[in-house]
Amino acid sequence: MMLPLKKALKKVDREHPLAIKIRKQITQALAEFNMIAEGDQVMICVSGGKDSSILMVLLEEIRKRAELNFTIEAVILDQKQPGFQIDEFKAWFELEDLKLSVIQKDTYSIVTEKVTNGVFCSLCSKLRRAILYDFAFAKGFNKMALGHHRDDVIETTLLNLFYVGQLSTMPAKLRSDDDRNTVIRPMVFVAEKDLIKLAVEWGFPVIPCNLCGSQEGMKRQKMKKLIKDLENDIPNLGASFTKALQNAKPSHLLDQKLFNFKDL
Repeated sequence: MMLPLKKALKKVDREHPLAIKIRKQITQALAEFNMIAEGDQVMICVSGGKDSSILMVLLEEIRKRAELNFTIEAVILDQKQPGFQIDEFKAWFELEDLKLSVIQKDTYSIVTEKVTNGVFCSLCSKLRRAILYDFAFAKGFNKMALGHHRDDVIETTLLNLFYVGQLSTMPAKLRSDDDRNTVIRPMVFVAEKDLIKLAVEWGFPVIPCNLCGSQEGMKRQKMKKLIKDLENDIPNLGASFTKALQNAKPSHLLDQKLFNFKDL
């Protein structure tokens, strides 16, 4: 039985200046990294949050205008977390004429049983990723689009640098280890602050994560705060950081696998 909607839904303004700006940044990433090709079947992994929802709407606008022929479809995983109410979210997708498939898998019980330290993100994300990968392969999708944005990329870089001792980040395009899936991140040039503003302007329903999304003191939250503090003094930090990731100089690092220092 459908629950009554919390508020009257309205179609979003896809020509809002912020929507146009973000759409252009997505198009830039698609082109620079050759993310989508003729005949691709792209699965958009939506979480119910602002980022992947905006990606779905704007990628559909890009699809309509593109010279390439490709299809997109949103897929959301219902992990049976308490408070996961999808009715309003589904109604909004229908209003926007967007296709949404729902997978139901109870990973919540597994995570809460296995994790004893209260930090659920790692296991939860592994289970979610495995389910989505299997679904994409079974349904014939050859690309999976994720809603990670520029800030996610920067945070991941710092996490790997500070905690792992590795200079790496979220790649814009990635082939999975089992060679079954190609993952793309069309919003690698998009600032989270713009996504937050557009989400407010559009006013679409969001499904909160009541398992790990509200946990405090996590490493990623520390990186987010660090970046925010730095941006107070360095307003163009995000753009500069992203440019640096596209402008690596192996001869100016210390990795002897990338540059032959011994024979120099």
